[in-house]
Amino acid sequence: MTDAAASRQTPGPGPRSDGLPNREKLAPSADQLPLDLARRIVELAEDKKAADIVLLDLAGLTTLADYFVICSGGSERQIEAIADGIVETLRAEKVRPIGREGVAASHWVLLDYGSVIVHVFTPPERDFYALEKHWSQARTILRVQ
Repeated sequence: MTDAAASRQTPGPGPRSDGLPNREKLAPSADQLPLDLARRIVELAEDKKAADIVLLDLAGLTTLADYFVICSGGSERQIEAIADGIVETLRAEKVRPIGREGVAASHWVLLDYGSVIVHVFTPPERDFYALEKHWSQARTILRVQ
């Protein structure tokens, strides 16, 4: 975001004058690199015992995000714990998600941090959606099994 764009945003979590959400409070701070955020998310997923964690570098492949963090939880309760653990810890570190989609009962939760998107699946849903295969051209930065 340019300095001019930042100066057009209103302070606080309210909408901007153009009706779009104020991402200043939601997105990672300008001094936090997307890769640092992605690595922090991997650490937090590990803390909640997520399985088969993969960090994919999507730069140059899409404008959707720079990185995907994909991981698995063995139950609905664990999926919720992984997602909530990431959100709550990052919120305490002043980083808020732009959005959250899905619920543990759907066996898939998505956390949108702008440049980093987190997918938490149960193993069957992860196999069904096969994001790693869909994004096979992405560089795997790390895999924690």
